[in-house]
Amino acid sequence: MHLQSTPAIADGLRKVESTVARLGGSSALPAINEAAERVIHAGGKRLRPALTLATALAFGKRLDRRIITAAACVELIHAGSLVHDDLMDGATQRRGIPTLNADLGRNKALVIGDFMLARAGLAAVTAVSRPVAEVFAATTVELAEGQFLETADLFNRERTQEAALRSITGKTAALFRASCLVAAICARAETEDRRRMAVYGERFGLIFQILDDLLDLAAPAGRVGKPTGHDLAQGVYTLPILRARARDPHLLDGDVNAILAKLNTAEIVEDTLAYCRELADEATAALPALREQDIAATLRGLPHAYLDQVSELTRRTTLRQVG
Repeated sequence: MHLQSTPAIADGLRKVESTVARLGGSSALPAINEAAERVIHAGGKRLRPALTLATALAFGKRLDRRIITAAACVELIHAGSLVHDDLMDGATQRRGIPTLNADLGRNKALVIGDFMLARAGLAAVTAVSRPVAEVFAATTVELAEGQFLETADLFNRERTQEAALRSITGKTAALFRASCLVAAICARAETEDRRRMAVYGERFGLIFQILDDLLDLAAPAGRVGKPTGHDLAQGVYTLPILRARARDPHLLDGDVNAILAKLNTAEIVEDTLAYCRELADEATAALPALREQDIAATLRGLPHAYLDQVSELTRRTTLRQVG
């Protein structure tokens, strides 16, 4: 079940792509435009703007210029945050191509990420609405806070599950929440319906990040574009690891290889999927009554469908571990 394959959303995403390209290429400096274009066209699922389009359609809203621009702003914020993530991680590649910091240096990468975030905010306030711009501004604050919290806890073996959840709520789930909320605002949904869509988006964002963290530990080699235990090597003790530590207090003793050797892959997969199923149930329960039933059904099924995809991806690794 893919939002992006729904005809109305697929058509809307083509317009979003054009708008993102236009906004990302709007600097007076050609070098910034070229760098931003590289990031924008580096691939990606476009899941966040697809959520914006789907939410608007579910409320019966036509995909007009304001909705398309709001969805484009979501993607531009995401792209700018990825530039900053790569810079902070010292990453040299993303999706098989050199990162901006590897190619252009840290200073230029920093300002290009800043440009993309600022350009999204300007487009929101001038071409969408002030309330939408305020959501994006608050979300950018949360992105920074979430990333700061993760950085502050690097290599902290006393990190708590609550601390990890607070960090990923800011650095990941906040933008998923905003993706749904700004569409509900544009659709003039009732206050309670806006709140419920925001909860749906946040819960799905948590699922997305937690499962990404699980794949770092349990996906078949080469399937996620980075070596197994990459987060561990960076000193990021993610929620799946912290939940496993609750069962084995000495799990984080030793280096990365020692930790990976002690992990029971089948157990960590089963535990993380069960935790995320609870979040998926919360997400679907939060959905308000929606006008367009086909799109509503897609949104309702999306969290569990994503869980099923990750479960299948990890299945062979799990079988090898327990076989």
